[in-house]
Parts: sequence; C-alpha cells; structure tokens
Amino acid sequence: MKSGLRAVLAGASALAAVTLAGCGGSSTNSTGGDKLDVVASFYPLEFIARTVGGDAVNVTTLTAPGVEPHDLELTPKQVGSIADAKLVVFEKNLQPAVDEAIEQNAKDAGFDIAPAAQLEATGADFEEHEEGADPAAHKDDALDPHFWLDPVRYAAVVKAVEDKLASVDSANATGYHERAKALLDQIGKLDTEFKTGLANCKLKTFVTSHEAFAYLAKRYGLTMVGIAGFTPDAEPTPARIKEVQDIVKAQKVTTIFYEELVSPKVAETIAKDVGVKTAVLSPIEGLSDANSQETYLTLMQQNLQELRKANGCS
Repeated sequence: MKSGLRAVLAGASALAAVTLAGCGGSSTNSTGGDKLDVVASFYPLEFIARTVGGDAVNVTTLTAPGVEPHDLELTPKQVGSIADAKLVVFEKNLQPAVDEAIEQNAKDAGFDIAPAAQLEATGADFEEHEEGADPAAHKDDALDPHFWLDPVRYAAVVKAVEDKLASVDSANATGYHERAKALLDQIGKLDTEFKTGLANCKLKTFVTSHEAFAYLAKRYGLTMVGIAGFTPDAEPTPARIKEVQDIVKAQKVTTIFYEELVSPKVAETIAKDVGVKTAVLSPIEGLSDANSQETYLTLMQQNLQELRKANGCS
C-alpha cells in the first residue's frame, strides 16, 4: 500500500467528521425522508446502486469517469465518504485501496458483492513482474473479478444489492424491489440477445487487450485470448505477444480488441504486425468521461455488435 494512502487512512476519522458532515444526509427523497448515503467503488456497481436505489439514495462513486479502477488511489475526501456512508458497495480484492479503507473505517457498512458474483479462476497470468516478486502471488488460479461482463452474474449481484438496500432501508423496500425487477428484466433481455446473437459465428475466438471477457466467452460459447492478464495496463511478456500473434494467424482472427481507458499501443502493434483490424470492446470498468450518455446496458449492446462483426456471426 502506498504511503500516501496510509496518511489518508490515518486521518480518516477526523476528515469524516468535518469534510462531509453535511454530505447526503441532509438531502431528502420524494417521500420527504432522508436519502440513504451509498458509496459504490466503481462504475458497474454505481450503475446498480443508482438504478435500484432511485430517488431513495444518494450515490457517490469512488472511481471517476476516465479513471482505470484497478489503479484507484483514494483522496482524503473519498475516505471520508466511505466512513460516512450507510452502505459501501464494493468488490473485495479488485481495488486494494478501497478494501483497506473499508476495513479501517466502514466494516459495518461495507458490502462485498464477490460472493454473489461467484467468481472463478478463468485465466492465466501473462504480465511481466518486478524482479523478486513472490511467484505465489501470480498463480493461474487467481479469481477473475470481471463478473459484470456476464449478464447472468451481473443479475445475481443486482439481486444481492437489492436485498441489501431493502434490509438497510426497509422504509423504501418496495421501491427497491420494483426498480430491481425492472433492471433484471432488461438484463434478462440482454442475456437472450447475446445467446441468439452469438449462436452462429464463423469464428469462435476473439482477442482482447486484457483478460476481462472470460465469463462472457464461457457463457456464450466463445474463446477469449487476452494479450495481458487481469490488469489492463500491465506489460505482456514477449513470449505472450508471440503466442497471441500465432493464434491470430492460425485461427484467422480478424480483429484485435482494445479498450477505452488504457493505451491501445500494444493491441495496435500486434494488429499491424499480423495485418488485422482493431476495434473497441469495452470492459465497462468505467465511463469515458463525466458527460457520457452511455450506460452498462448500451455498452453491452455495443460489445455484442462488435463481437458479431469481428466473428462473422449471422
């Protein structure tokens, strides 16, 4: 953990008292009561909290648009918001700074969605690591955190957050249940569209800048090849780059996918070397900017269309 974060955490109690004394708690919902202060660690959980919470909640997100969530470092104000919140929705082991802040400031309010997501070990570790790093920390059995790219897993997390909101704020439970049902209906339709849209494809393999899409691939009968492992901005080894190039050539892959929040340099270099196209496949770890009109649902629709185009699906 970086020294700056330690300093932040050390002052969190005082900051929570003075920096955010009036944040959220004084706002009111449509029924005239206080809104529930909810903190979401990054965009996929923010979308759930805002959609299911509706006008009964005041949602603060820790990962701003344009910021890669894996690299998040917390400001004093953000640590204060965690300490002040009635509910903090997060995924344990995805963002170490968030995990530590919750452990030190919000044990009772913290709600880890990882059990609901039923994470699995899906991929290998292809990054170069610092000399002397513990090899045991980079095993192939690391749990894949990218549950939200599988609509079925995402729906399970929606249900878990719905139940938690209703438990914490029973006065507004009816609204939480109604809004969750509407969202779950939309996610169910999305799942159906992926099933039908990817059922008949000339290619079954797709190549991405990092291993974010294994759950999606498994759900819909495809094979994902990641250039890097679970961390998007990590450097793949030369051996891994060569391996990816060989797969692209052998399986006649048409497109190397990259993502919005990380440099496309490696993906573009591989694509140029093997003579294929590049395109964006969003891991939906965050929105590109604060003015974006995209949502989890629209970005997943775009991903479906990009996969269908690249893999020749009918």
